[in-house]
Amino acid sequence: MIGIATAVDVAALKETTLLNMGVFALFVAVTMVIVFRASRNNKTAADYYAAGRSFTGSQNGTAIAGDYLSAASFLGITGAIAINGYDGFMYSIGFLVAWLVALLLVAELLRNTGKFTMADVLSFRLKQRPVRIAAAISTLAVCFFYLLAQMAGAGSLISLLLGISDWGGQALVIIVVGALMIMYVLIGGMKGTTWVQIIKAVLLIAGAAVMTLWVLAIYGFNLSSLLGAAVETANNPAVLNPGLQYGKTETSKLDFMSLGLALVLGTAALPHVLMRFYTVPTAKEARKSVVWAIWLIGLFYLFTLVLGYGAAALVGPETIRTAPGGVNAAAPLLAFHLGGPLLLGFISAVAFATILAVVAGLTITAAASFAHDIYASVISKGKADADTEVKVARRTVVVIGVLAILGGILANGQNVAFLVALAFAVAASANLPTIVYSLFWRKFTTQGAVWSMYGGLGAAIILIIFSPVVSGGATSMIKDANFALFPLSNPGIVSIPLAFFLGWLGTTLDKKREDSAKQAEMEVRSLTGVGAEKAVNH
Repeated sequence: MIGIATAVDVAALKETTLLNMGVFALFVAVTMVIVFRASRNNKTAADYYAAGRSFTGSQNGTAIAGDYLSAASFLGITGAIAINGYDGFMYSIGFLVAWLVALLLVAELLRNTGKFTMADVLSFRLKQRPVRIAAAISTLAVCFFYLLAQMAGAGSLISLLLGISDWGGQALVIIVVGALMIMYVLIGGMKGTTWVQIIKAVLLIAGAAVMTLWVLAIYGFNLSSLLGAAVETANNPAVLNPGLQYGKTETSKLDFMSLGLALVLGTAALPHVLMRFYTVPTAKEARKSVVWAIWLIGLFYLFTLVLGYGAAALVGPETIRTAPGGVNAAAPLLAFHLGGPLLLGFISAVAFATILAVVAGLTITAAASFAHDIYASVISKGKADADTEVKVARRTVVVIGVLAILGGILANGQNVAFLVALAFAVAASANLPTIVYSLFWRKFTTQGAVWSMYGGLGAAIILIIFSPVVSGGATSMIKDANFALFPLSNPGIVSIPLAFFLGWLGTTLDKKREDSAKQAEMEVRSLTGVGAEKAVNH
């Protein structure tokens, strides 16, 4: 009877190992060739950081979708919907609505006022040294949290595919993914990374579309039948109602509000997303990039609704929970149920490609921030040539890669959508208030920016450390300890308003005023684009 799950034999997945790895190896080989070809044109810092500003709006929009639709979107959200139903779908809603904030508040304005990194915008009319250091630190912190999620996703996926449940095997997989990521970024820079993201976005959306149509076909393209089957298999009508995960206590309701704030406000402050706006030649193309990305991302998140409930109906929440990889295994298990080893091999390769593309984008962003903002602007005081700056960036890539591998091993087993939500909270706390104030508040000062960035970043990280995410719970990173003093899993509801307040307070108490001519120039440039093209090309 359609709607009653036929149990997926997780042990049978081991038999598909060679096929899965073969498809993934093919993807790596093809993308590596593309990366090598792209690397031929990496002659200047603009080539390495911003792909020579050579991509069209539609190409960049597809790459943004590839950058944004991470392991959290594919593995984490599908699993969250399969287990928690309505509450899991809130991740999709939050991630998508966030793009309206990015489109209306930051995309075009940032492209007009910046050159390579977020710090270029923040330091345009403020003092270079303190602002660049603060922006670089917050960028590195956000990228690190995001990298944790992608590495955890890699561990979950491979543990399912190979049936590896021991810590050492999963750690080895995370090391391999980290090594590949380092190679992509070292060789290809932003241009190679962008093409990997474009290919991955096409494969991911196509794969999700095939699975979505397949699931709908099983239920006669009747969404009500699918939802009814999910309820029947889970034996829990609550999967269709709000509150299964976040409605049980007042604390969990607050946690849900905190999560929503982080998701909606975080996208407009993610350094690796902001950096993509500099890979297009004009502000008009930057705006077109975001519109294009919204359509692609919105379509994909509609697919996650069907995939999540499809996994709940056809695989079953209990099978998903007990599979290697836990909730992150929902999408691969559904693929195996629908199309056997062949579809699983393709979907697994796409999931790996997803992880590789996103970690490559994150890594080049973090490396560019250190090399451009710390080394070139602060240490060398603007005297470093482009070649030296790019060499520093490449060395930074290796260091970040090693740290990401170590962090990913520690975070292995966590729901990747949840881990990404923490990165969004850190980004919204550390970066968004300063970006908004810099673009729209004439009186904003360097002291306000520094207070806001350090205060927001520090508050978010401290609250995460003392939250149930790290200790005190069954799914905490450190299971044997309990120093959870902060009751919420996501700090956004406290750290984001605090960062806005500190930005206002620091500016109000600052007796030093900024250069009014620079403020006027930034306002004109951000709104009209006058002078922007000359600035970004020099």
